[in-house]
Amino acid sequence: MEGIIDKDKPEVRLRAFRAIDEPETCARFIEGHTHVLTSIGVTKVSYSKNEWVNNPGAFVMVVESLDGMRVFGGARVHVAGGSEPLPIEAATGAMDPGIFDLVWKFAQHGTGELCGLWNSREIAGYGIGSIFLIRTSAAIAYQIGLQSMFALCAPYTIPPGQAVGMEIETSIGHSGTFYYPKLDLVATTMIVKDIPTLAKAYEEDKAAIIKIRENLNITRTEVLRKKELTIHYEIAIPNLDKWDLQAVIANAKKTYLQTKIKEEDLDFL
Repeated sequence: MEGIIDKDKPEVRLRAFRAIDEPETCARFIEGHTHVLTSIGVTKVSYSKNEWVNNPGAFVMVVESLDGMRVFGGARVHVAGGSEPLPIEAATGAMDPGIFDLVWKFAQHGTGELCGLWNSREIAGYGIGSIFLIRTSAAIAYQIGLQSMFALCAPYTIPPGQAVGMEIETSIGHSGTFYYPKLDLVATTMIVKDIPTLAKAYEEDKAAIIKIRENLNITRTEVLRKKELTIHYEIAIPNLDKWDLQAVIANAKKTYLQTKIKEEDLDFL
């Protein structure tokens, strides 16, 4: 059958592209992410809020079957200066406007945000959402020229964020935390400040990231808790010759939102 994972010898492809280049794959990403959000009780999710599909500063990672028929998980890297504010600005700006100054400061040298991280139950337990997409996001950020990268993390994604060199940003919220996307959920602001060097990344994670970014199309057998997963990395982003980071940086604006937070606007790890 098409798009089925072989539980004995699981293999997937982890692929990257600009959102504006693959609207059909973006639609499958949205469908899978919406299903995961609904399963954790976040039900007010609106497809009309997914403006990122038209954002030239949005890069998408998908974990898919080798035949491309199924998307099992994914994440995105949004660059500050695209056609919309970073998701972390939209999520927390009404609670602490300090996020706008913080993003603006880092945007001057090229910053972005890892967001929209999810994986389906079919691939749960293999580290796709907790490790390998986060590592790959650091390789993607390097490929597109970013110096830093934000993330708004759920509690269980803080440790893998720290593994790739992210630090909790205590200058905003309650020492970096917000009640988001609901009052019974806590999100933590994190940032890796040195994408090129990853000085604070754990050695194993740093080595894996460097290996991937030096070999953007590579097949690796990844192991987590004695489970093996073969990942065909294809993260050399097509049409990157049309990407101009300096033009995007020049387009970055300090954002001030007056709207209240809405669940349908959520985007956190």
